[in-house]
Amino acid sequence: MATQRKWLAWRVAVFLAALAPLVFWSWQVANNAAGPEPGRYLLLHIGIGALWLLLLTLSLTPLTKLTRWKGFALIRRQLGLWTLAYATLHMLSYALFILGLNWALLGSEIIKRPYIIVGMIALIGLAVLGATSNKWSMRRLGKRWKSLHKFSYVILGLVLLHFFWVVRADMQEWAMYAAIAALIMATRLPPVSRTLPKLRHRLSRA
Repeated sequence: MATQRKWLAWRVAVFLAALAPLVFWSWQVANNAAGPEPGRYLLLHIGIGALWLLLLTLSLTPLTKLTRWKGFALIRRQLGLWTLAYATLHMLSYALFILGLNWALLGSEIIKRPYIIVGMIALIGLAVLGATSNKWSMRRLGKRWKSLHKFSYVILGLVLLHFFWVVRADMQEWAMYAAIAALIMATRLPPVSRTLPKLRHRLSRA
């Protein structure tokens, strides 16, 4: 019972941590502290939040292998769904604050800003992974489930491309995210993946 309460508290803490940025950004907007364009403020910050959550979600597997702590595996689906939620809010912010819900503008916007298409493809991919991140889908898809969810790394590449197109004038921040993503993807390489448990043993002896 104590263990169950501990993991429940862990899940609640993760939920509150994921919710906190949205509450803070909304508070900033409500108190006129989000600059002259609060809509763009929300659009940018929610988009970056989605990228951070995706990176955190993908880091959980190597962290589990490295530490063997069950807590990382327990929140993988939860963080994945938060990533989808943030990405959806990012799209809705674009539709509301940039398009003004005038969908007739979407065609011209895509021509001027093709990164919108890349973002939409990434969002669709996240939606597919979110819809299949349950035990029923795992049983239904069998071995194909793991193959499908490996597309999360393709989605990460699309998100980085989307962000690269947005911030071409300032590459420093993008380079940081790209470096973190490269490190996470490197842990999926078989030689590196096999090294993580060995590294855990070395650290435990130190």
